[in-house]
Amino acid sequence: MSESITTASGLQYEILESGDGATPGPTDTVSAHYHGTFLDGRVFDSSVDRGEPLDLPVNGVIAGWTEALLMMKEGDKWKLTVPPELGYGENGVGPIPGNTTLVFEVELIAVR
Repeated sequence: MSESITTASGLQYEILESGDGATPGPTDTVSAHYHGTFLDGRVFDSSVDRGEPLDLPVNGVIAGWTEALLMMKEGDKWKLTVPPELGYGENGVGPIPGNTTLVFEVELIAVR
């Protein structure tokens, strides 16, 4: 198991699996699987549970994801700990309350 790295912005990531594919740019779309939980482990959203990866614009997701995706390669699987200021902020969204730290396992399947 690798160690957790914290970036200057406060994003924490841990590399669970390393791929050797392409790294996306800010205007690319990626296909990714993700599993999102609160710090206590409760799941709030999961493409893994739905059995279908999601196509996402790199610059159209929460800031913590954009930062991570720009460092990832196809085939990578990372665990992200996203503080509220890089997630959904003070207001939250849907089932996610404001000022909530979120944990994601993200697998970058393809850069499109």
